[in-house]
Amino acid sequence: MHEVAPTGSRIGRRTVIAGTALAAMVLNPKVGGAGEDSGEGGRLAAAAAVNAGQGRLKQSVCRWCFPKWSVEQLATHASSLGLVGIDLLDPADFPVVKEHGLVCTMVNSHPLTDGLCDPKFHENSLSKLRAAIEATAAEGWRNVICFSGNARGIDPGTGMDHCVEALRKIVPVAQSNGVTLIMELLNSKVNHPDYLCDNSKWGVELVKRVGSEHFKLLYDIYHMQIMEGDVIRTIRENHAHIGHYHTAGNPGRNELNDNQELFYPAIARAIADTGFDGYFAHEFIPKGDALAGLTDAVRQCVV
Repeated sequence: MHEVAPTGSRIGRRTVIAGTALAAMVLNPKVGGAGEDSGEGGRLAAAAAVNAGQGRLKQSVCRWCFPKWSVEQLATHASSLGLVGIDLLDPADFPVVKEHGLVCTMVNSHPLTDGLCDPKFHENSLSKLRAAIEATAAEGWRNVICFSGNARGIDPGTGMDHCVEALRKIVPVAQSNGVTLIMELLNSKVNHPDYLCDNSKWGVELVKRVGSEHFKLLYDIYHMQIMEGDVIRTIRENHAHIGHYHTAGNPGRNELNDNQELFYPAIARAIADTGFDGYFAHEFIPKGDALAGLTDAVRQCVV
C-alpha cells in the first residue's frame, strides 16, 4: 500500500527509485553519458537543487561516515543541502560548523562499549558526560549522546538498574544546562555484539524509569530494522520517548537506495507526522560518490 503525499499525489517505491536513478545520472559522470569534465559541476548543481529546509524534518549528517572529507568540506556540503548541522562531533570541531551557520546536532561523550549499565564505568562516563554537557550548553545546543555499554554478563534487569542509578545523577546536570541526554539503540546482532540497549522495549522502559524530558532515545532506524523491524509502527507508538533519529540503508549500512529494504520517504513522513522537532541525521557509509549519496538521502527525506 502506497503512502499518500501531503499534496494528495501518490508516491511509491517505484517513483523514488526513478528519482534515485535520475540523481545518479546527474551526479555520476559515468552514468547517462555525462562526460568526465561535467562530473564535479554536475554533482554540485544537483546538490544545490536539494534543500532540506523545504521539509518538516531538521536533517543533519554524521561526521564519522565521511572520513575522506574534512569537517570543513562536510560543513560546506551540509550547508549547501540545507542541513541544520553535523552529528557526533567533539568541541574542537565546533568553530568550523559555526562558521557555516550550522550546529552540532549531537555531541560525543563516553565510549560506546564502556557505558552506564556497568558500575565500574560510571565514574569515567559521568565525568565525560558532564564535560560534554557543559560544552554543549556553552553553545546553546541541545543533545549529548550516551550509551548503555556492553553487558559483560550483566542481565538486562540489573543493567537497567545500573543505568537508572547513573542517569539520575547526571540528568539533573543536563536539565539545569538545558541539554538532553540521548541513549542510542544499537543492534547486537551484526555491529555491536553484547550491547545492552539493543531493542525499543528495553530503551523505552529505561526512559520511563528515569522520568525526565532531558533523557530520551536515539532511534537508529538501521539498527532497529536489524533487531526488530516494524519501524513505522514502533515510531508511532513510542515517539514521545525518542529524541533523535539516525538513518542508513539495510543491509549494509550504505546509501538510502533501491539496493536496501527500507523505504525512507514513508519513514520520514511518519516521523514528521508525529510532530517531531528534534534532529534527523544521516548515518550511512557511502559505497559510491559520497555527495551523490548524501544528496539523494536528503532529497528522499524532504517530506
